[in-house]
Amino acid sequence: MENYIDSSFDSQINQTATKQQVKEFFTGVYTYMFMALLVSGVVSWYLASSGLFMEWFINAETGSVSPLFYVVAFSPLALVFLIQAKYRSFSLPALVGLFVLYSSLIGASLASIFFVYSMGDIAITFFVTAGAFGAMAILGYTTSVDLSKMGSLLYMAFIGIFIAAIVNMFMNSEWLAYLISIVGVFVFTGLTAWEMQRLKAIALDASVSSEDKAKASLMGGLTLYILFINLFMSLLHLLGGRE
Repeated sequence: MENYIDSSFDSQINQTATKQQVKEFFTGVYTYMFMALLVSGVVSWYLASSGLFMEWFINAETGSVSPLFYVVAFSPLALVFLIQAKYRSFSLPALVGLFVLYSSLIGASLASIFFVYSMGDIAITFFVTAGAFGAMAILGYTTSVDLSKMGSLLYMAFIGIFIAAIVNMFMNSEWLAYLISIVGVFVFTGLTAWEMQRLKAIALDASVSSEDKAKASLMGGLTLYILFINLFMSLLHLLGGRE
């Protein structure tokens, strides 16, 4: 994951937006985020409960995952790069469509957790994630401390986690998976606070056009959604008891 908002949005604030404008901006951010979480949840639950996940993504003879699963698992990365590269030129409806597709693919990948963890562990971890995420979001919004340097370091750590996770897909090392999850909890909570502070700066900048703010709210929702999902998966691996 990268900083999906173009650096031009981070210019110094020349004017201060009204409270109503700030409220509308964050309403958009969280609407997109919750929409994506809902889409992912419905898709993952349906694929798991209907048996389609086993039919499409598991080789019945060997019990291993099929090549299609890897296509679904890695295609969201390509979509993120596409959205990042083209969000200024794409229309808002096109970006929303790509966002929905992205969250659907993530949901398809997440369906595997229903075969590994109990529904109770998944539900408890979701609420723990929501609490931790909400606390860090409030901290990032209210703090007067500049988190920009911390954000840069945490993004570097995230890249390291991503590479380690890819390597561990082939190594299948349990201790490395736990280490990635532990580091991930700190990285994703910290990035949540940093992202909220950055989004607050955008919301307060009245010089940003309404069209750019509409797209920025979608990109902000996308980033927060990604952070939430990654935090959830890190905590699930630490807190969930495998069936």
